[in-house]
Amino acid sequence: MLPTPEQIKQYISAGLPCEHLEVEGDGQHFYATIVSAAFDGQRLIKRHQLVYGVLGDRMREEIHALSMKTLTPAEWQNK
Repeated sequence: MLPTPEQIKQYISAGLPCEHLEVEGDGQHFYATIVSAAFDGQRLIKRHQLVYGVLGDRMREEIHALSMKTLTPAEWQNK
């Protein structure tokens, strides 16, 4: 069974404190906007690695593709 955007949102929020989290998708391809203080001082690749780490094996087994916009709370406010 394909995961829903709500399930992906729950997976991310369970492992990463998020000030804002949106997930859209069709069961195979997902797009997430993730705002977390955990991203403060981190480069883009490290931010994505944090999210992939939270999702773990689900990235291989359940989620076909995930595009992300990862922002700090300050970046989100300035947007």
